[in-house]
Amino acid sequence: MAQIDLNNIKKIEKNRNFIHDKVYTTYTVFSDLGDKYFQLDTYGRIDRENPEKISQSIQLDRDTAKFLVNLLIKEFDLK
Repeated sequence: MAQIDLNNIKKIEKNRNFIHDKVYTTYTVFSDLGDKYFQLDTYGRIDRENPEKISQSIQLDRDTAKFLVNLLIKEFDLK
C-alpha cells in the first residue's frame, strides 16, 4: 500500500512507456482522526494465480486529491 506524498510528486520524462491491461478496481472512502481518505484498490489480471487478492492500494488525502484533480485538468486539457 502507498499514500501519495504531495511533497514528493514530480513529473518525469521516460523513454519507454506502454499501456497496461485494464483491471478490476474498487474504491473506498474513510476517515481517520478527523481526516478523510480516498483509497483505490486494484486486483490484477483475471488470469493471475489469486485474482481476488489486492495488487495495489493507493491512498489520497484531501490536499493530494485536490492537487491530482488540478493536475489531471491541466494534463488532459479538461474544462
